[in-house]
Amino acid sequence: MASENAIIREIYIGKDAHENFENELERALEAGCKLIVIEPSKLGDETARWIAVGNCLHKTSVLTGLASVLCNYIWPDRSYVYCPLAATGLLCALTYTISWQFDPCCKYQLEHDPETLAKLPLHTLTSSSPVVLVRRDDSRRKILHWTLTLTAFSYCGWRIYITYF
Repeated sequence: MASENAIIREIYIGKDAHENFENELERALEAGCKLIVIEPSKLGDETARWIAVGNCLHKTSVLTGLASVLCNYIWPDRSYVYCPLAATGLLCALTYTISWQFDPCCKYQLEHDPETLAKLPLHTLTSSSPVVLVRRDDSRRKILHWTLTLTAFSYCGWRIYITYF
């Protein structure tokens, strides 16, 4: 069973402190903690950026797939509009799947909600701006971006087949 919370404390012991912080975070991610608080600012920033890149790939895949499907219906004779959108969606979905699927960090999102943050015991931390990660189920997210991407790519292939063959 997953542990409820994990706090990566900013305590510098020895010269390998940053590596120890990373190992502690890795253990918390692999344990499936529902909430992870990261005090070390460098590690928190790196983790937040990594999650932001994954979110950007996911959103780009979803939006370009949706735009491709819509453009396919609106302008069926303009494959130069919807095919690049579908290709971009496919590229982003593949990159997300290859790079993030097996990373335990993809199961987490940054918590920004002030009400939720107010309920946490953040006053006991030494850092003034810790990064708070919350575990979320990402299966619907993967299904959404792959469904839209494959639909868009299928429509493109079908339209090109009808037009040229």
